[in-house]
Amino acid sequence: MAGMATIVAFHAHPDDEVLLTGGTLAKLAAAGHRVIIVVACSGWMGRPDLDRPMARLNELRASAAILGAARVVHLGYADSGHGPVLFADPPGQVRFARADPEEAAAKLAALIREERADVLLSYDPNGGYRHRDHVKVHQVGARAAELAEVRVLEATVPREFVALVAAPLTVLRLVVRYDFRHLGEMFSPRSAITHRVDVRRFAAQKRAALAAHRSQLGRGRAGRVFRLLVALPVPVYGLICGREWFVEPGVAPGGRRGDILAKAA
Repeated sequence: MAGMATIVAFHAHPDDEVLLTGGTLAKLAAAGHRVIIVVACSGWMGRPDLDRPMARLNELRASAAILGAARVVHLGYADSGHGPVLFADPPGQVRFARADPEEAAAKLAALIREERADVLLSYDPNGGYRHRDHVKVHQVGARAAELAEVRVLEATVPREFVALVAAPLTVLRLVVRYDFRHLGEMFSPRSAITHRVDVRRFAAQKRAALAAHRSQLGRGRAGRVFRLLVALPVPVYGLICGREWFVEPGVAPGGRRGDILAKAA
């Protein structure tokens, strides 16, 4: 793809933009491309320890500035949570899991057209770890890409890498929320990945963007993992979080291309 491009990165919640695509977005922005971050949900579940409902969106804006993104958009939906209970909709909002997928896709497609985007980043069909909002991001992203006629790449992590990392975290009881017994239904196998991006040069930015999500550094085991990550020396953080992966639907895997803007020959 010649010249400057516009990339829309569609995510479920604030902080997902860093965890799955932060290095790639920083790399693209540093090269002069226009980066737009869109989140479906505000990231707020009515937690009393946050000062205000906008707290996590403000953290997202701080993170986006660190990554070099030009614009941040919230599609207007509320979080659905990650558990057996889907709570009632909060006043004035619909939980994303209940959203009409055509309506949500039309909103996203309109933004893609407005920005004249060249590429949409979304999620794999499993939504990574099967969170209901992440699965909905895949569904809405795929439909929006059809409506806007834009190329889509799905952010993921090799299933084999997740298995490697999950084992010690589970033993240390740092992760208890996710059932890794169903790992075969999570993320994508390494053999399916079409793009592997080396983002080690942007490890400091990626770590700083993660630290901007201050509400996630709080209590609980998830907060402990976040605190551990942001406390790592940059070279160590780069070793662990210095690769990002994508699957481009309809493209044969195996090439492991590092440039997500380069179309298959």
